[in-house]
Amino acid sequence: MPPAVLETQKTTNGFRDSAFAKNKELPLHRWVPWIAGFSSNFVQDCLSSYFPRRRHGIGWVLDPFAGVGTTLVEAHLRGLNVIGFEINPYAALAAKTKLEAATVSTKKLAKHVSAFERFMDRHCSSSARNGQPRSQPPTGFSGRTQLFSPKVERKILFGLDFINSISDPRIRDVFRLALGAVMVSVSNYSYEPSLTRRLAVGKPQINDAPVGETVLAKLNQMLGDIEWAQARLNGLKHAPAHEVFPSSIFHADKFIGRYDFVDLVVTSPPYLNNYHYPRNTRPQIHWLGFASGRGYGVAGENDSFGKFWQTVRGLPPVSLAFDLRGLKEDIAAIRSRNTDKGVYGGPGWANYVATYFNDTYRFCKVLAQLLRPGGTAVIVLGNSIIQGIEIRTDLYFGKVAELCGLKFEETVLLRKKRTGSSIIRSSVRADKALARTVLYESAIVLRK
Repeated sequence: MPPAVLETQKTTNGFRDSAFAKNKELPLHRWVPWIAGFSSNFVQDCLSSYFPRRRHGIGWVLDPFAGVGTTLVEAHLRGLNVIGFEINPYAALAAKTKLEAATVSTKKLAKHVSAFERFMDRHCSSSARNGQPRSQPPTGFSGRTQLFSPKVERKILFGLDFINSISDPRIRDVFRLALGAVMVSVSNYSYEPSLTRRLAVGKPQINDAPVGETVLAKLNQMLGDIEWAQARLNGLKHAPAHEVFPSSIFHADKFIGRYDFVDLVVTSPPYLNNYHYPRNTRPQIHWLGFASGRGYGVAGENDSFGKFWQTVRGLPPVSLAFDLRGLKEDIAAIRSRNTDKGVYGGPGWANYVATYFNDTYRFCKVLAQLLRPGGTAVIVLGNSIIQGIEIRTDLYFGKVAELCGLKFEETVLLRKKRTGSSIIRSSVRADKALARTVLYESAIVLRK
């Protein structure tokens, strides 16, 4: 039976809930747990409201921060051509594998799933003979706790033996993604929601786990979803084009040979909260072979939109590359806070905010080149509180876009939330007026 597709009520702003949690029961979207995305329902509403009907069959949808592909998948299932950029190689694998669902042989995939079950039972069951896997743990992966217990690690390595033997690259990607999707669930780490040690949140370590059965359950779920997607795509008048580039949108000119062709952008850049996206997927990045040695350079850490506080805090004072009075005043105010703490106080955080908006300016320049005349961009953002000062990221993002030749049409409040990082829980926030400040999420609408 095809998976159930859930519907939810639209809010008063015309959009359904933007939180990614809604995707956990939806075909294709549910393959990979992800905390940094938005819901397929929200994307559907954007497509219905902003994609021009006359462009169906020839138009393009772009997600420059594609993540695991929510925007791309929803547009693709509607028969629209899609293109995405994503610097995290594991997320790019997820988006690419979902979009290639229509080209995977379900009969061949089912045979490999059955063969995997037999292989894991032969090597990892309680009655299995002793033997050692050929695969080896990645070098350079480290943490305060060993990722896998010895028993679990042995099973993971046998699973990699089977995956590496698959000759069909698309089927191999399905298996790699399935392993990556369940990897943390059998490890000594947990998403709370960010990656952390189980012991740190009061959970016991996992000494043993049914790795084969866990991966098999995910594979069977993916097989059913692929069958569902193929049935849906087969009903389209034409096969839509798709492409995911494992690179930064700042390098779009290296991959795209044209401008003025994108009809709609639906995306969410990294928020101004210093959240380190590559670190949350470091088990998958290392164990699926994307990286070796220490660090996350392969995940585009140095090319991340807005960078990270740790990478810019010690630089000489970073200035804005453009003139925007209100933002300059906010950055100056941040720079004056907690100066006795040096780079750990206002001076370091002011560099971070200035760098973030300099990247915003660079991004809006690229956006103005790629959007066709009349094209629309819907960008999901959240405000931030840094060193006790609220930064209206959505307002400033829209004003920066106007400096780049785009029209800042409106801001739509999507939801209010109370979650935040240690930046927000600054002691400076003791100010009574600031204590009442609500962290929110909104969508800004830009047009060319």
